[in-house]
Amino acid sequence: MTDETPPTNSPALAAALAAQDVVAVAYALRNDVIIVPQLVVNGQAEQVRVFGREGTDRRTLLLFSSAENYASMIPDEVDQRFMIGDAQWLREFLTVHQNVLEMVFFDVAGPHVMQAAPADLMRALGPLPGEELADGTEAGR
Repeated sequence: MTDETPPTNSPALAAALAAQDVVAVAYALRNDVIIVPQLVVNGQAEQVRVFGREGTDRRTLLLFSSAENYASMIPDEVDQRFMIGDAQWLREFLTVHQNVLEMVFFDVAGPHVMQAAPADLMRALGPLPGEELADGTEAGR
């Protein structure tokens, strides 16, 4: 058994963003990883870092195709922590926080920014394996 280092980039997501191809972005999200910024408090990075506009309780989730693109957004920040997310993680996060998330941005520091509404991302991700579809069948079968 080998200790495999998790990837810190998604070539599929980067290519989809470069092409501004919504279908390819959805495919990359379902089948590859995403970089999820973490909030560091007292030296601990235990929660997802979301951003908000002043005077509102609505939040924006920023996701990245690579750790380098995340770092370019916050070049002066010393402790740039992130986690590796996948489709299941993203579905669960969007489900739990759908009432406060107004938008999701990908690679907001560039070079190929895209945005999506959380509901659109949920549709693009599709149901989890084992979840019942609208037609009464089970996903993944």
